[in-house]
Amino acid sequence: MGLMLFQGISGLYGGITLVIDPSGDLLQIPISILENSTFENFMVPGLILLTILGFFPIIVLYGLWKRRLWSWKGALAVSFALIIWIGVQIWMVGYYPDPPLQLTFGLLGLVLLGLVMSPSVRRSLEPSCNQEPEE
Repeated sequence: MGLMLFQGISGLYGGITLVIDPSGDLLQIPISILENSTFENFMVPGLILLTILGFFPIIVLYGLWKRRLWSWKGALAVSFALIIWIGVQIWMVGYYPDPPLQLTFGLLGLVLLGLVMSPSVRRSLEPSCNQEPEE
């Protein structure tokens, strides 16, 4: 749950900052990195970051905390979304090792996926594992 909170807060911070300033100046991201992408500025990436990797992980965190049956699928979706986000980002703008944000969040996605797929977490959260078989 701590990693999900970290992702949610990071997504909210990055997303809000990019929506407020689509030029990337507030986050010290040069707009020039978007030259080979489909984006003219950081507004659309900021909205994606804000919603899919900000608000959604916070909602999933609530589900995990309350032990809601849908939270396992939500955590799985956040893990995949983060891995896809970093993969597409590297594909579109390249890999930037300094600061190591792409590496950090790519690893976070993989760690989250590993945790979500671990048998103990699956048993406690996955709906199909929590239901008694019908006779």
